Amino acid sequence: MNPVTMLVMEITAHGPPDVLQPSRRPVPVPTGSEVLIEVAAAGVNRPDVMQRKGLYPPPPGASDIPGLEIAGRVVALGGDVVDLATGDAVCALVTGGGYAEYCLAPAELCLPVPEGLELIEAAALPETFFTVWSNVFQRGHLAAGESILVHGGSGGIGTTAIQLCKAFSARVITTAGSDEKCTFCRQLGADAAINYRTRDFVAVVDHWTEGHGVDLILDMIGGDYFPRNIKCLADDARLLQIGVQQGPKSVIDLLPVMLKRLTITGSTLRARSIDFKAKIAGDLLERVWPLLANRQIKPVIDRTLPLTQAAEAHALMESSGHIGKIILTVAPPDNSHRSTG
Repeated sequence: MNPVTMLVMEITAHGPPDVLQPSRRPVPVPTGSEVLIEVAAAGVNRPDVMQRKGLYPPPPGASDIPGLEIAGRVVALGGDVVDLATGDAVCALVTGGGYAEYCLAPAELCLPVPEGLELIEAAALPETFFTVWSNVFQRGHLAAGESILVHGGSGGIGTTAIQLCKAFSARVITTAGSDEKCTFCRQLGADAAINYRTRDFVAVVDHWTEGHGVDLILDMIGGDYFPRNIKCLADDARLLQIGVQQGPKSVIDLLPVMLKRLTITGSTLRARSIDFKAKIAGDLLERVWPLLANRQIKPVIDRTLPLTQAAEAHALMESSGHIGKIILTVAPPDNSHRSTG
């Protein structure tokens, strides 16, 4: 029998990382097509940081507890669930509630833990893999032989994008904030990596593409990156905007957009319907999960921290001192580890 209450990390007020504090909440009960997952690990993502600051409120009906991806075992089923059973090891994309010992998830957005992966590794998959697949492949239509510029190549989105794009035969150039991070990106498969603190990525992209530009850009920076991205794009290229870490406003020169016939698009995933996300899940299961099982691609985990150290995890993310994903676990602190390999 499941316990009545659970440990959660809640946002006590909007502000710095230490507003994340432990609390006790009732264990939720699944209904309809929901399942209850006993959480082994939860991924930490930029949207969690934005929510903590009051910049990204949860959509209506979602839990106010942060956390958008989890891995663990199913311990209870809603009445309409037919394809999962208690005891199944799964990872899931959720709209909130991940920073907790138990979390509800739509059955349609639960994926089996890929063969050979631990639950901690599986917790690093849903948010970044759903985001990259839906934007780069479904929305951006990346094709074999095309080139893509991935900003933030050493983060969770970036390390996922580099591997997926290379797995599907694209050429990848990326930006990162240090020579160490650039070296890691190249080791992960990037054809070129630019330290944006010391080099002008526009000039490097121009040289790397022999003046043609890249076919796609995946950008989560925004701000003054927008006009620089436009300069990097080839004719008929696509700009995919998935974040605005430098701010949502920028100056737009429409002339090169028209002359180069550019497509500028963007998306957020959290508020989309379960049906929309389920289609992404189906694609991932068919086309990406086999690559994880045979280790052609892998989750990159910088370090794990216990759930009660969520504030430290957020501080680390905001410092950009990590490579890959930061994972919160329900395991004791002495089980924490660091591995970028």
